[in-house]
Amino acid sequence: QVQLVESGGGLVQAGGSLRLSCAVSGSIFRIDAMGWYRQAPGKPRELVAQITPTSSSDSTNYADSVKGRFTISRDSTKNTMYLQMNSLKPEDTAVYYCRTIERRYFTLNDYWGQGTQVTVSS
Repeated sequence: QVQLVESGGGLVQAGGSLRLSCAVSGSIFRIDAMGWYRQAPGKPRELVAQITPTSSSDSTNYADSVKGRFTISRDSTKNTMYLQMNSLKPEDTAVYYCRTIERRYFTLNDYWGQGTQVTVSS
């Protein structure tokens, strides 16, 4: 079974940094895309950053609210995805989830981690 486990969350002061990790285990036929999402209390889950493998290089995109502050990356050797978060703001407080989309011949399978709490104090 494919499993995603997030780590690296915690409490940080405004202006500080955290690096989230998402370890992927199990057999994946092909990774179509991976990304980080977050959900704050009373708010819907939203996309934070996404990375899409290509034959030449990885393509990334970010929510406007985190552009210039967050960086998504992955290490295929370690089967791990990262989210480097700098200049954190209280508005970044949320549960952060990692996601991977597995591509098979005619289907796409969606996998989510359990989430890790990020709390930014003012």
